[in-house]
Amino acid sequence: MAENIQEQAITFETALKVADESVFAKHKRHLKNIEVAVLRGALQGQKYDQIATEYDYAPEYIKHDVGPKLWQILSSSLGEKVSKTNFMAVLAHRASEEFKIEDYSSFSSPQSLVSNPQSLELESPVGLIPLDSALYVERPPVESRCYEEITRSGALIRIKAPSQMGKTSLMVRILAHAKQQNPTEVRTVALSLQRAERCIFNDLDKFLRWFCASITRKLQLPHKVEDYWSETFGSKSNCTAYFEDCLLPDINGALVLALDQVEEVFLHPEIADDFFTLLRSWYEEAAYGDSGNPLWQNLRLVIVHSTEVYIPLDINKSPFNVGLAIELQTFTYQQVFNLSQLYRINLSEAELSELMQIVDGHPYLIQQALYHLAQQDLTLKQLIQTAATDAGIYSNHLHRHLRSLQEHPQLAAAYEEVINSSNPVELEQILAFKLHSMGLVKLQGNQVISSCELYRQYFEEALRPNAIRN
Repeated sequence: MAENIQEQAITFETALKVADESVFAKHKRHLKNIEVAVLRGALQGQKYDQIATEYDYAPEYIKHDVGPKLWQILSSSLGEKVSKTNFMAVLAHRASEEFKIEDYSSFSSPQSLVSNPQSLELESPVGLIPLDSALYVERPPVESRCYEEITRSGALIRIKAPSQMGKTSLMVRILAHAKQQNPTEVRTVALSLQRAERCIFNDLDKFLRWFCASITRKLQLPHKVEDYWSETFGSKSNCTAYFEDCLLPDINGALVLALDQVEEVFLHPEIADDFFTLLRSWYEEAAYGDSGNPLWQNLRLVIVHSTEVYIPLDINKSPFNVGLAIELQTFTYQQVFNLSQLYRINLSEAELSELMQIVDGHPYLIQQALYHLAQQDLTLKQLIQTAATDAGIYSNHLHRHLRSLQEHPQLAAAYEEVINSSNPVELEQILAFKLHSMGLVKLQGNQVISSCELYRQYFEEALRPNAIRN
């Protein structure tokens, strides 16, 4: 009877806070979005199938993976058995101990739903969202598909999305998942191709030497690139031999290699064809074993890029038409609403629609908005009014885009054509892809439109010939 009184009195927000803090204290990570969804669904009396349908997950994934693991981690974190039927009672009891509160009705007060921003530990949403962050937004079924694929021998996952859409945050979660499945037999390497100096891209031999050396360093293996590089063979053969004779045998397990910012290679056609052909050949070695060396099955690739491939590649030699293709989309209304709840922000339906109208669910822009609202730096009305100005929260972000456009007059002229038109515009393909890579346009077949109202408003003024900007 006492448990029923507690379960009715404690709010879900308080229960979630207690659960998340307990898990973080024990396991050094926050609850994931899908775990929060399972808790919320369980409170509402939903079955796993209903939760899976609502959040667009496979029922088997929720029933046999997320659910059992959630109750297990809560049990270990709270020091007692936690299940789908008793979790609210357990959390209510823990809350009463932590907060020394005898009257549970205080949890049900409307004030308990209004957060004190000073008590929130919010990281500034810039760049990669840390693995232990509760603010990572899953986009079902993307994560579950990637987690399943990366456990396969010879896997290849291609992640495509414009700048600041969450590609790298997803990439590191794929690597972490692969590592968690078998920590002793899986090695992971994340390599950003932006790390290479510009001169490296001018010569295939230099680039592949840098490529091999960088991976060797990240694996903390002895540097043997020069020992395995032969003048007799070409650069691709040397690189392949280095993996085959040095890296893969020394690892003695699976190597998950994630290549970020791959579009850097698109800018250098003198090496692009050979490099991408090489990646495709490794994928085929892993899949079909033509060389007779089973070690290639231990290589799994994740390729991350921000735009369509606009360089000519033989379809039979390209890595961009094989494997699992993932294209990240903007956040949906429901995802933004769920994220606002994590930030402890109560937005009305009209307010949420107004925010979506200005930034159209762009992950980085949404995270910035919710962060500043949670910090109470400004109201939503002030945010909307100043968003497309130099006084708004997006000023630095907009200035960076403006500088890029000013440094490339052709891009600026193309984008000006887009924002000045009320209809989709057909641009030269490379210009369209580069604007899409920056996140400034959406592709609609062979045409483009401005990706959100924020950009249209700001650049309509900023790109005028007489516009003066700091």
